[in-house]
Amino acid sequence: MNAGNANLLNAVCLIAMSIWGYKMTGSYTALIPMVFGAILLYFTNSIRNHNKVVAHIAVVLTLVILGALVGMRLPKSIEAGGPGLYRVIAMIATSLFALIMFIKSFIDAKKARTQS
Repeated sequence: MNAGNANLLNAVCLIAMSIWGYKMTGSYTALIPMVFGAILLYFTNSIRNHNKVVAHIAVVLTLVILGALVGMRLPKSIEAGGPGLYRVIAMIATSLFALIMFIKSFIDAKKARTQS
């Protein structure tokens, strides 16, 4: 899997889990990951076309949402339990996976540049 596909997976997961969370709780704050997911979804084609600036912006957004999920939402979800915890874990897992794939793609691009 490449960084573009990992970003797409992360964006879809953020959007889907956010909508599910909103429907379950009715809280508008549950829609915050959806905004990040929509932006990342918009960036997917540029990432697939190896646009470095967009890829770096996507990494920063992914890191921000990952930090917010782990630092702020995860402790509350662990305390509450239930389906909310599974939603948060799914969003954390896909965000972490996308971040790892971005880093791998940056390393591969640097190796390709140094070999040329």
